[in-house]
Amino acid sequence: PSLPRCSMSVPAADDPTSRADGTSRANFDDVRITHTALTWSVDFARQVISGSVTHTARVSKNGVRSLVLDARSLVLGKAFVDGAAAEYIVSGEHEALGVGLSIALPPGLRAGNDIKVRVEYETTPEGAALQWLTKEMTAGKKHPYLFTQCQAIHARSLLPCQDSPAVKATYSAKVTVSGGLVAVMSAVMTKQRQSFGSSLFEFEQKVAVPSYLIALAVGNLTSRPLGGSTRCAVWSEPEMVEAGAYEFAETETSLQTAEKLLGPYVWGRYDILLLPPSFPYGGMENPCMTFVTPTLLAGDRSLADVVIHEQIHSWCGNLVTSATWSHFWLNEGFTMYCQRRVVARLRGEESAELDASLGQQHLDDAVAGYADSAPEFTQLCPVLKDRDPDDAFSSIPYEKGFNLLYYLMTVVGSKAAFDEFLRAYIDNFAHKSITSDDFKQFFLGYFASRSTKG
Repeated sequence: PSLPRCSMSVPAADDPTSRADGTSRANFDDVRITHTALTWSVDFARQVISGSVTHTARVSKNGVRSLVLDARSLVLGKAFVDGAAAEYIVSGEHEALGVGLSIALPPGLRAGNDIKVRVEYETTPEGAALQWLTKEMTAGKKHPYLFTQCQAIHARSLLPCQDSPAVKATYSAKVTVSGGLVAVMSAVMTKQRQSFGSSLFEFEQKVAVPSYLIALAVGNLTSRPLGGSTRCAVWSEPEMVEAGAYEFAETETSLQTAEKLLGPYVWGRYDILLLPPSFPYGGMENPCMTFVTPTLLAGDRSLADVVIHEQIHSWCGNLVTSATWSHFWLNEGFTMYCQRRVVARLRGEESAELDASLGQQHLDDAVAGYADSAPEFTQLCPVLKDRDPDDAFSSIPYEKGFNLLYYLMTVVGSKAAFDEFLRAYIDNFAHKSITSDDFKQFFLGYFASRSTKG
């Protein structure tokens, strides 16, 4: 079958140049978080995480008097700015967006100043980001389990933060767990020590990420290397770890193929966490630790394309990120296109074409499903102001985005030429959050310059 094509004319529901994030109350244009330090204690009996978050933030505007964070379903304690107690107010409660947490800053701040803001708090069992599983809900049936899912705007129920993909920050964490359980995060584990029935795990994420990519899992976890790789491993409960090691043994091969297409992998480790069956997605591209469903354990490695998809997010989404959820197709459309380019290199063009044809069916079904209830969500850049982005989640940004990129590939003349553009796109926008117009202008400039040279 031939790959699907689409018209270049795409309905523009949202301003493709806009960086305004209608799903966040944070004032990140005034003061922006650059590093987040977490100190957490995980309490399975109460189903809460207690501790604190310390944000290092850089002032962008002279005279700014508050740092506004997103928060939802949190019990807030004391706040401090540069070590001194600080007042705060909570306002603007919204069912999906939560509240704005406005922390008073001292007078006289100037653009370029750095401040440290610490907030003591607890999560609640109602927090949308946290999934608490009883031992009966796990593979081993012996220990409880916790995992988080922060995409799209659920990080604010895990920590007070600037919960917008426009804001990228490095992070570190110290996580205390009890009962011999193990913690893993979307970061590199740097230290582990045990004492008096509890364990402390320390993590470091040196590449700046948006808040939705902060992730934690705690359970009876063990790991196995994948296919002899020194940077890839599978983590899971002991009951599934060997099956996972077999199923994902080719992870290093597909990661190297992606590097040839998109450039060096910058995250250090690429591990896979095989979750209990209640995980609600096929996979989640948490940096350093992709979360996947155990339904991928087919026994014949036939569902490994999900892992390839999450690997591609290491460049498309995690490294180059949509500035708002209205531009989500920049994450998923690019990932679908690059996933199929990797599949073509590994298994041939026919495999990629078949996957694209199936994707077209999913797109047609999604468009039909929204036709009466929410036709605005069929657009490539939907308006999401004061809306929960989860309401718009479907295959549309994945497959409509893929269709647009495939069409543009036919315009420029060859897959090889478009492959070169992909590498240039990643190199140009790495570590940034961008809009659809940023992509458009770069695309036009890139090929205009090559046309002139030709």
